[in-house]
Amino acid sequence: MAKPIEFNLFAPYNKAAALIGSFSNWEPISMEKGDDGYFRTTVDLEDGVYKYKFRVQSRSWFFEPDQWVDVTDPYATDIDELSGKDDGVVQIKDGQRVVDTYVWQHDDKPLPADHELVIYELHVGDFSGGENDPYPRGKYKHVVEKLDYLAELGINAIELMPVKEYPGDHSWGYNPRFFFATESSYGSTAELKQLVDECHARGIRIIMDGIYNHSEASSPLTQIDHDYWYHHEPRDPGNNWGPEFNYEHYDEKLDTYPARKFIGDTVRFWVSEYHLDGIRYDAARQIANYDFMHWIVQEAKKTAGTKPFYNIAEHIPETTSITNVDGPMDGCWHDSFYHCIREHICGDTFDLERLKDVIDCKRQGFMGATNVVNYLTNHDHDRLMVELGNHNIFDEEAFKRLKLGAAILMTAVGVPLIWMGQEFGEYKPKTIESSKIEWNLLSNDLNRGLFEYYKGLINLRKNNHALYTENIDFIHENPEAKVLAYSRWNDEGSRVVVVVNFSENFLAGYQVSHFPNDGTWHEWTANYDVEAGDNSIMTDLGPHEAKVFVWQ
Repeated sequence: MAKPIEFNLFAPYNKAAALIGSFSNWEPISMEKGDDGYFRTTVDLEDGVYKYKFRVQSRSWFFEPDQWVDVTDPYATDIDELSGKDDGVVQIKDGQRVVDTYVWQHDDKPLPADHELVIYELHVGDFSGGENDPYPRGKYKHVVEKLDYLAELGINAIELMPVKEYPGDHSWGYNPRFFFATESSYGSTAELKQLVDECHARGIRIIMDGIYNHSEASSPLTQIDHDYWYHHEPRDPGNNWGPEFNYEHYDEKLDTYPARKFIGDTVRFWVSEYHLDGIRYDAARQIANYDFMHWIVQEAKKTAGTKPFYNIAEHIPETTSITNVDGPMDGCWHDSFYHCIREHICGDTFDLERLKDVIDCKRQGFMGATNVVNYLTNHDHDRLMVELGNHNIFDEEAFKRLKLGAAILMTAVGVPLIWMGQEFGEYKPKTIESSKIEWNLLSNDLNRGLFEYYKGLINLRKNNHALYTENIDFIHENPEAKVLAYSRWNDEGSRVVVVVNFSENFLAGYQVSHFPNDGTWHEWTANYDVEAGDNSIMTDLGPHEAKVFVWQ
């Protein structure tokens, strides 16, 4: 039995609009504009799936004045890309619009707090999938197949690179065309929900990479009335990836900020529909509007309700103002950590003060452990294995240095992030073609050994809550020998001391002074006990080696 279904389009200054769709044989159905700026019409539809579009008299400057254009609904939750027309798809069930009929199973499972997170950044298309095809595209279901692997590693948060519908079948997602629709080449909306649900079943949070600075050039709002939602021209032409949302533009007549309204609707929709546990805000420096960011973060948290929700800015270079007392975000990508540790691992430099600054973000002015997300690489940078290869450092020597980086990553103040494949030494450079993860590397001893090292360090974090705090002391510094030691602790008696040799020399019987406690310490990397006395400890330090001592 057919029920009336409303279609609406917010286009307050366009002269006219019509609805076209499979239900009208693509003949236009006129729409009436209300005082609130919405065009509306109602169509009687039986339960089923329908394609539709809007036909609008555009106000965008690149069309003829009042030219009629066919545009996809900016709020369409599903897109038929295969038609080549980007038709919106609407599903009617029991006389109501639905995204899909997925039933959530694991909403009651407890999830880790922000300070407990170990984040794994992955790209759905490149993470896994059809291993026989030379460039197979992974799907949501293939990520589900790997969740037990990630759980074994100890991962408790996955940061998905953008999965909003983009043009074509392969992209890293930073060119979103449709902000409410999921990327169809990865699978259905229900399959994305199943991925989130299966993560929650394992105590893994889902953080979504959100693009709110810009859209792809032919996104529907650009076609309807470009300058109502976007800046007329790029503000920073050197960092321009598409039309940029204008969060300053205020419509006095309708008492609304159009771009904020649209992105607010987007964020609320994704958090509620897909049960997200956090958002990474791409290009926050380019958004350059703290008022908007304060507001959107509050909208996201209100929608998430009582569960933990982590808001992370990608603000390169990082700034304390985005996270501290008056800042809008909970945390930000700690890019100086990456640059500093990479240069030290590759042997390009030795700078004790810089090292201390990035290992203890408070020295840079950050306030706490969740204010920074530390990483040795991410999708924006080549892997450390590539950087080491560029320095002619290979094989066992390279893996030794990767372990040194891992030890600092997991014991520095902040939330650690791993880029997919980093945990076992994925070595391919950062290109679209060859970025597929090579899982069979795990059958090699060196790669498997690195995986086990990461797994152990993550376990160490979970069992020694000193590493969740912002407490850190640099207890020993030796610039000549290139040795640095630091102590981490909490008020419950958990203590960890990390001793790092950044030199190419083997340091036999090296004495580390100012040890925080006399008594028995367990050296984690080689699994032996050692006694500290007179506030010092003696140990052998291999070249480019980190030792991790845990108070017993």
